[in-house]
Amino acid sequence: MAAPDGTLNCEDFSMFQEGLKVMRNIDDRIVHALNTTVPTVSFSGKVDATQTCKELYESLMKAHLSRDKAIKACIAQKSDVVAQLREERGKDSENLKLIKQLRKEQTNLKLMQSELNVEEVVNDRSLKLFIERCRIHYLPPKV
Repeated sequence: MAAPDGTLNCEDFSMFQEGLKVMRNIDDRIVHALNTTVPTVSFSGKVDATQTCKELYESLMKAHLSRDKAIKACIAQKSDVVAQLREERGKDSENLKLIKQLRKEQTNLKLMQSELNVEEVVNDRSLKLFIERCRIHYLPPKV
């Protein structure tokens, strides 16, 4: 699982994915969050929509940055493991166990790298929904 500080288990890819799933909870529930926090026209006087949208945007950005850092940290860690195994393979190119381990680690590295693309899609979807509902109340700063 993902730790509260936004770290992921980089050793086991299924645990890595499970951690990302937990970390993406805010994005998965963005529609619900917008529906329950952003008032309709008839209720606009009862809730400070500007502040609500600003807080939601800030929490979205914090979650996106946290996931991005965690994924890139795992990619860096796996890249080091792959580089070390390649170096060992260079010294002992006949070791089948080593070659098998290298292939496994390379596959995991590629899968982790593909999560960056998934992350981009998830982030774009969330921001599009956010802007669609909150553009009247709060426009996020341009990055």
